[in-house]
Amino acid sequence: MSGLLFIISAPSGSGKSTLVNELLRVVPKLEFSVSYTTRPPRGSERDGHDYNFVTREQFEAMLAHGEFMEHATVFGQHYYGTAKHYLEDARIHGHDLLLDIDVQGASQVKTSHPEAISVFVLPPSRKVLEYRLRNRNEGAHGLMEDVIERRLKEASNEIKNYDRYDYILVNDILEESVEQLKSIVVSHRATADKHQLTSEEQRLQKIAESCLQATNKNDSRIKEIVNSFTAN
Repeated sequence: MSGLLFIISAPSGSGKSTLVNELLRVVPKLEFSVSYTTRPPRGSERDGHDYNFVTREQFEAMLAHGEFMEHATVFGQHYYGTAKHYLEDARIHGHDLLLDIDVQGASQVKTSHPEAISVFVLPPSRKVLEYRLRNRNEGAHGLMEDVIERRLKEASNEIKNYDRYDYILVNDILEESVEQLKSIVVSHRATADKHQLTSEEQRLQKIAESCLQATNKNDSRIKEIVNSFTAN
């Protein structure tokens, strides 16, 4: 079975990129969708690796031809979007696809692909997220204060939507978070394949089940994290 679609969302600074890179390293036959954007590259970003950098005219031409699975305009300035061909290409190669997109994009994809499996990654707390943002190496002097405040505000708005996702996990210890993401992918593959689960698959399925939104809706730690953002 191939062609499963996984969505991962998280506030900026939550360590999502590191999680995604580690997941792609340990899980075979999982492809990553590189978003298209009209904004210019930052720092050491590479075209085709971090983003597909295109002109506004190119993006709007793709949009007019219905080439995007989801898209958005950020701050009324730059376009971002996920091209449909990534899912088509993954299925041709017998692979699954992972999307790293925001809450708005995830909602669009779930509307058109309700079978997609969605995961929301929470930082351990607002305080930890602010620390990570302040120590982020973007530019010679890190992030500007107004950018940090803006991203914290964005994080508060995004986290309000965490309960729309199928799975929820807290990115506190990297190794544990990667194992949880791996468990979600492997357990859904095993279910789709409809084969008798191996002992390892059964172990991973239990880990995945522990991350289900329904399982965690009354979890005191997650409520505490969410409250640390909504209280500000």
